[in-house]
Parts: sequence; C-alpha cells; structure tokens
Amino acid sequence: MSVIYVLLSISIIVALFFFLAFIISVKSGQYDDSYTPSIRMLFEDELVQKSSKTQESKKIEQTKMN
Repeated sequence: MSVIYVLLSISIIVALFFFLAFIISVKSGQYDDSYTPSIRMLFEDELVQKSSKTQESKKIEQTKMN
C-alpha cells in the first residue's frame, strides 16, 4: 500500500513539472501564432523583393535630396 502513495506523489510532482513548463512556454509566446510560420515560406520571396525595392527607393530619394 505504501508503494501506491509513493507512485502517486511522484506522478503528481511530474505532472506539476510539465504543467509549469507549459505555463512558462505560453507566457514566453511560443504559441502565439501557429498559422503564419507554416505559410511564410510560400510568400518569402515576395517579401524580400518588396523590401529590397523599398530600400532602393529610399536610397534614390536620399541621393535626390543631397
């Protein structure tokens, strides 16, 4: 009968450890957005091209001002 108490207390401690690990991961923002990362690779090239165009236009504007 004492083995049951030992196993029960160990299982409660392990469960509390995993619960705390889950709470910490939620607070750190690990589960904030699960949809965008899965489709980001489909649109990455467009984002890179747009950002490079905006950087080029900023450089052109700066040279015009000088």
